[in-house]
Amino acid sequence: MKVHLKTLGCRLNEAELETWAQAFQKSGHQITKQAEAAQLIVINSCAVTQDAARKSRQLIRKIHRDNPQAKLVVSGCYATLNEDEAASLLGVDLIVSNKDKDQLVEKTLTELNMDSMPVLSTEPGEISLFTRGRQRAFVKVQDGCRYRCTFCIVTVARGEESSRPVQAVIDEINALHRQGITEVILTGVHLGGYGSDLGNNLSDLIKAILAKTDIPRLRLGSLEPWELPGDFFELFDNPRLMPHLHLPLQSGSDTVLRRMARRCKTEEFAAIVSRLRAKIPNFNVTTDIIVGFPGETEQEWQDSYDFIKQTGFGHIHIFTYSSREGTKAAGLPGQLNNDVKKQRSRQLHELAEQMKQTFFEDNVGNEFPVLWEGYSEALADGKQRVFGYTPNYLKVGCVIGSDVSVENRTLNCVISAVGEGWVVGELVE
Repeated sequence: MKVHLKTLGCRLNEAELETWAQAFQKSGHQITKQAEAAQLIVINSCAVTQDAARKSRQLIRKIHRDNPQAKLVVSGCYATLNEDEAASLLGVDLIVSNKDKDQLVEKTLTELNMDSMPVLSTEPGEISLFTRGRQRAFVKVQDGCRYRCTFCIVTVARGEESSRPVQAVIDEINALHRQGITEVILTGVHLGGYGSDLGNNLSDLIKAILAKTDIPRLRLGSLEPWELPGDFFELFDNPRLMPHLHLPLQSGSDTVLRRMARRCKTEEFAAIVSRLRAKIPNFNVTTDIIVGFPGETEQEWQDSYDFIKQTGFGHIHIFTYSSREGTKAAGLPGQLNNDVKKQRSRQLHELAEQMKQTFFEDNVGNEFPVLWEGYSEALADGKQRVFGYTPNYLKVGCVIGSDVSVENRTLNCVISAVGEGWVVGELVE
């Protein structure tokens, strides 16, 4: 059976997709990139915003319209929060809520009568990541969150915190490495809370991975800037742990952060960033910012803007606040009108672009080992432009001969200039 996997939303969804892909392959089924060629399609939906929920509905409808013969399974946050609505959409054969995600493959094959003897049942030969055009793997190590930020619906959809045992994570990373993956990204809803239910912590996990696997590059997914273990910063002494962190700030105003029920003040956030940059030059800190949170005054916005500018980020994911049913923030007074939110969003997008360019320029002249992707652009004169990522997560574009393949190889590169959305690199012979 050919299986097509589709996701919307976060890296955690991507990691879950990979786990399912491996399980389907172990059951003898084939992963395909072509949705129209599949007999089974699995969608991992998102509901972080009302817009994400709408896109999830649209994707379900489109998938069914394009391939009405395929069995359609829907999981993820949209399907969990809106189970009846999702189940009623045309073409949906099975809903698997977040609490049952670990059994998704088994439930799918059993409940949809697809568990007949496959042609070939074996360990994955052609890894599903490469089948889906990926050079790095997301590994889910934790789910759920004990905190309740007032804007967040995901904690409702994902439930209580639960961490995977250290050995299970190590076994998965070793299996991925044996199949040719050289970089993994640890993901979770509240990654910093890893181990709260196991009696250990994120530092313990990272140390174990570095000691018991040979994976060349280890990254961390989005990490809340609180509860970082005491020895966390020393972990970056190991060059296999990549010098890039995505630390969601959400606002640069302490009064807004209080209304959001965030557990990190701006002063504490600034101290974390300073420690990281003191340890490793050009450490890349990226972030999330919500613009136009309920009650955000002009002064609070200015305070936030000034703090963001003073901190400097390599990249910002900017979210214009939209009311989300089921969250505390939806009932807060002082909901802002769209014109104010749009104006502040434009202002922040301009600043974010300036900071990104500055970070690019700061890295010109440096030499980095770059993990090259499979994607390339054909150019004239028998050339191609290939793309890859530095340890500090700079996207690099490099022109090489069209007969040369660098896919999934780590080769040194000198950053020579700033390009359009990436930095220009030259391979070191």
